[in-house]
Amino acid sequence: MLDHVGILVADWNKSKAFYDAAFAPLGITLLNVVPEQFTGGVKVGGYGRTKPDFWLTESAEPGPGRHYAISAASHADVDAFYAAAMAAGGSDNGGPGPRPHYHEHYYGAFVIDPDGNNIEAVCHAPG
Repeated sequence: MLDHVGILVADWNKSKAFYDAAFAPLGITLLNVVPEQFTGGVKVGGYGRTKPDFWLTESAEPGPGRHYAISAASHADVDAFYAAAMAAGGSDNGGPGPRPHYHEHYYGAFVIDPDGNNIEAVCHAPG
């Protein structure tokens, strides 16, 4: 249903470092940085696997509390996302594990990014 999403971040370099590390185990990289002459001098970049799906825009007013779940191919990828995100300065919001209250095979991990957003990696396949 969704084609892409974007969040506002207070510190581009800090957020970029966090997402570079957290997304690497999921095969997600920074694919596009929009030249600042097209953004009014604001830093904007998009992460994805094959196309930019998750965009960061630097802003003085990031506004925390958004939730984004990123698909993972395996439980091991969820575990690696969590470890990388925590090492990159994320805060725990629910370590890797089954969440049977969502459905039988739901396996996820939740971290809070530098701007207070709840970022999740989730695998829906049996372990």
